[in-house]
Amino acid sequence: MNRIAGWTLVLYLSLSGSTLLAADPLVVELWPDKVPGDVGIKGEENNRTYQSALIGKPTRLITNVTKPTLTIYPAAKDKNTGTAMLICPGGGYHDLFWELEGEEVAEWLNSRGMTAIILKYRCPRRPGDIKGEPPLGPLLDAQRAVSLIRSRAKEWGINPQRIGMVGFSAGGHLALATATGFEQRMYPEIDATDKVSCRPDFAVLCYSGYLKAKDKDQIAPGIKTPAGTPPILLVHSSDDSISDAEHSVFMYLALKRAKISAELHIYATGEHDFGVRQNEKPPSSWMHLCKRWLSSQGLLTLPDVNEKK
Repeated sequence: MNRIAGWTLVLYLSLSGSTLLAADPLVVELWPDKVPGDVGIKGEENNRTYQSALIGKPTRLITNVTKPTLTIYPAAKDKNTGTAMLICPGGGYHDLFWELEGEEVAEWLNSRGMTAIILKYRCPRRPGDIKGEPPLGPLLDAQRAVSLIRSRAKEWGINPQRIGMVGFSAGGHLALATATGFEQRMYPEIDATDKVSCRPDFAVLCYSGYLKAKDKDQIAPGIKTPAGTPPILLVHSSDDSISDAEHSVFMYLALKRAKISAELHIYATGEHDFGVRQNEKPPSSWMHLCKRWLSSQGLLTLPDVNEKK
């Protein structure tokens, strides 16, 4: 993925009506005590700078997460649609691309009147996790996160029926697993928060992995498409060298056959990790498609002033 230069990002955000993210966002721990289903890992949480030919400009990664959190960037009061999106950065369930697929995404969402909430879910994989398969721990964090946001929606200026997810790469799988796995909470109830629904109202999946079965033209084992699955938008590039576009293609077909509202966009080129950056590559237009899709779902309308009385 190519990253845009810093000044270009500032210009883009200015033209789109965004302000830079708050310097001191609200950070809330997900779990009141011990993190359920976690055997723990050695080492402290840490940040590192990562760079590759695919990504271009260096970006910040977080790993060794043992205390999952929500980082909340509220929408500006005069532009607040009441819609919130829980952001799931990618990183192969090893790291979190915190800047590329977290903070930059939050800026874009804020510019469109949405509250942006970055999920810092547990990583890397724990001892006992099956290599090449998505671990269970992050799904527990995501389910708890949706319930926590909904339980505090009024406090955070959010419509409890407008809580969605957006995920990138492995984070796209996590968003899909949460959106389709709402019938069973994967951990015992801890407190009143867990009595609140963990079903997101919509989900956006960007260059997702772990959705297609290995060597089979079908979705991966364990993924369900139950009635009640919320609307899903999938975005991918045909030349993705990290996560083949077939992950999104077969997921779309499964959703369509289950009569779940779904929309799929496959770009001929664009590779992996394009995030929300503006450049010459075709996927830089996906946010415009997403905006239209969100609008078609009634998610970008400002609340009636009478509703606030």
